[in-house]
Amino acid sequence: MIKFLDLAAQYESIKPEIDAAIANVIRDSAFIGGKYVKEFEQQFAEFTQAKHCIGVANGTDALEIAIEAAGLPAGSEIIVPGNSFIASAEAITRCGHKVVFADVDEDSYTLNAEGVRSKLTERTKAIIAVHLYGHPCDLDALAEVCKEHDMILIEDCAQAHGAEYKGRRVGSLGNLATFSFYPGKNLGAYGDAGAITTEDDALATRVRMIANHGRISKYDHQFEGRNSRLDGMQAAILSAKLPHLEEWTARRIEIADYYLRYLAGIDNLILPVRKAWARQVYHLFVIRSTRRDELKDYLGAHGVESGVHYPIALPKLLAYAYLGEVDQQAFYNRTDSTLLSLPIGEHMEMKDAAHVVNLVREFFSQ
Repeated sequence: MIKFLDLAAQYESIKPEIDAAIANVIRDSAFIGGKYVKEFEQQFAEFTQAKHCIGVANGTDALEIAIEAAGLPAGSEIIVPGNSFIASAEAITRCGHKVVFADVDEDSYTLNAEGVRSKLTERTKAIIAVHLYGHPCDLDALAEVCKEHDMILIEDCAQAHGAEYKGRRVGSLGNLATFSFYPGKNLGAYGDAGAITTEDDALATRVRMIANHGRISKYDHQFEGRNSRLDGMQAAILSAKLPHLEEWTARRIEIADYYLRYLAGIDNLILPVRKAWARQVYHLFVIRSTRRDELKDYLGAHGVESGVHYPIALPKLLAYAYLGEVDQQAFYNRTDSTLLSLPIGEHMEMKDAAHVVNLVREFFSQ
């Protein structure tokens, strides 16, 4: 069996470090706030090359808090790609704004400037650039659009821990950036956890206050905020995992390169494209085929797990029916039924990748 994800194997590979981290938090009763949260925030800020990191309860909270901290006029339009997890869009609506879906680059599946420009109105106040599957967006082009139209750029880095755009880490290039540490992410906690990074001192203070009941000191509530804190246990676990992330990422890239080399040239199989300026960290390795469901079943019958991310483009969901007609010509709407994620991760050996390749080639040769 080649698992799609194997968190138990990851734990076993660093068991002493994880066990010690958990034991230390219990010993110190540092469950809410405290030194383990501060340590991880400092470590992750350094990792992302950002000035500030504020831990929060989860990645969706991170998006909502970042949007609130931006201080946009009520009912602003915020542009997101039509192919993402719903959190990227629902955070907009829950903050009292209007979600606008834009099309994406056909090679990297990420939001591009052309798609954004086609959706701009006088009410557009922000872009959420989702670094989907671990591939960064073209941030220079998106930043230029934001500069031209006085808009905020928020990076959604939930799938892109350690990804780089022109040599710089994502999470340090927009006005604000959000991360999820859901267990299945490249850097995952043992429960829900998230973070917001920024270069802006004022935004960092605003974010931290929103996430902690509108306060900095214990009872000095300057406005109504919310309760969204990274807990000490998850922070300590993330600190234990962080030093291993580069090694784990290198294995993902190695497997992806193998797939790209040995799956090339197969009819009815489209491989992802890595831009020359990108360090793609391959949270997911997503292929396309009109025979997606058959291939998924074939791999499963031969002991290989795969996944579909995402089977329904966001504008097609019942949740967004109120927005009206779906653009059937958009790339994300034409391809959502063809996407398949092959297994990838540090739990795999290269012989596993070779087995996957052999099965895929065998399937398409029939």
